[in-house]
Amino acid sequence: MEEIGIVVINFAHPLTEAQCAQIAAQTGAAVPRVIDIPVQADPGQPFAPQAAALVDAAGLSAAAWQTLPLIINPPGLAPLAATLLAELHGRLGYFPTLLRIRPVADSLPTRYEVAELLNLQAIREQARRQRTGDAPK
Repeated sequence: MEEIGIVVINFAHPLTEAQCAQIAAQTGAAVPRVIDIPVQADPGQPFAPQAAALVDAAGLSAAAWQTLPLIINPPGLAPLAATLLAELHGRLGYFPTLLRIRPVADSLPTRYEVAELLNLQAIREQARRQRTGDAPK
């Protein structure tokens, strides 16, 4: 049976080969498959249906959303990104891992690199321990 590699659902600028290699290095997996979803938000319309349409555009089945190892590169517009995360949480059953891109210091022309992968589910679980008083002091 063929091993399923990491899939990046990209709702932002196209990823470079170097950035994909950085993702592979940080995950210890093969270079990811990237699904690019162009985002053009309409600020005059509600964001919830726009977020649902963006997620639908990835073309994944319900089973794929729940089983594929996914990394999400969110759109830059914060309210749309937050709405998209709510939509994704509903389909995945957990918070996904997010990709954070940053400019390379002092690069001319400006280049971007993978800053980190944010495991939102782990962040949520740590925050929940804070709420319940179970966090280590």
